Amino acid sequence: MKLLVTGGAGYIGAHVVRLAEQAGHEVVVVDNFSTGLSQRVQCEVVNLQLASPDAQSELSALMQKHRFDAVIHLAARKQVGESVEIPEQYFLDNLGGLGNLLIAMRENDLHKLVFSSSAATYGIPDVDTVSEDYPGKPINPYGQTKLIGEWMVANAAVWGLRGVNLRYFNVAGCEFPDLADTAELNLIPIAIAQLKRGDNPIVFGDDYPTPDGSCIRDYVHVGDLARAHLMAVDYLDAHTREYATFNVGSGSGASVLEVLDALKSASRIDFVPEIKARRAGDPPRLVADTTRIEKVFGLKAEHDLEQIVSSAWDAANN
Repeated sequence: MKLLVTGGAGYIGAHVVRLAEQAGHEVVVVDNFSTGLSQRVQCEVVNLQLASPDAQSELSALMQKHRFDAVIHLAARKQVGESVEIPEQYFLDNLGGLGNLLIAMRENDLHKLVFSSSAATYGIPDVDTVSEDYPGKPINPYGQTKLIGEWMVANAAVWGLRGVNLRYFNVAGCEFPDLADTAELNLIPIAIAQLKRGDNPIVFGDDYPTPDGSCIRDYVHVGDLARAHLMAVDYLDAHTREYATFNVGSGSGASVLEVLDALKSASRIDFVPEIKARRAGDPPRLVADTTRIEKVFGLKAEHDLEQIVSSAWDAANN
């Protein structure tokens, strides 16, 4: 199978590419290297900003050249705080880029797409575990672009697109030592970088209605997430596809303080977290109901929190 992976030089994308190649697939990557690293991938790479004026024609030419079987679309801006500060840029890049990709796919009769979505589409759910049927109520521009992206994928069914949305929860860890998360956009890589600089990790809020007062999130190992993408590509070949959207998480929650305790064990550094005020828009608890993906894909998270944190620490210190 020949796959086009957008954002394939990023932390998650490079894991998807590596596993796809190990499974015998041929891969071409499109990335603009805003956060991606060229050394993460060894396949053909096209340097392209998907929202640029020329992207549609360049993507179409690439598709004509390679005749891909499917596209895995990960390229996007993904910082929640930044999306609040520059919402116009998020809508331009995330939705404009997806629009250019879909038009190129339509022009080339390329009908299979795995879309990188997010748990940010849920906003602040009032349930302990959130299922895919929970109504989307994103509270920031980043989450809004992901929900609208799902609508765009669904609407493209009019010309025959078969799409599946993977709603990521908190992705962390490392499957391969050379594919560490270096972007410092999420709790674990941020805390690791703080420790390496000699600083104490920061906790934003210890007065939430949770057992230890810190926010609870669902952490999923990047290797498990990467496998979900390849399973999703196979799912698009099924004659009947009851669902278009799947949560990808572990199905269990861990608080910020529990994550930092795991980091103490992995790093063997007995630090004291610095407590700061809450950040606006942080839900107290966000945990995936993973029943659907376990039933349909047969995917169950293989890594626990300790393995996620220790693999991230080891890769960052490789």
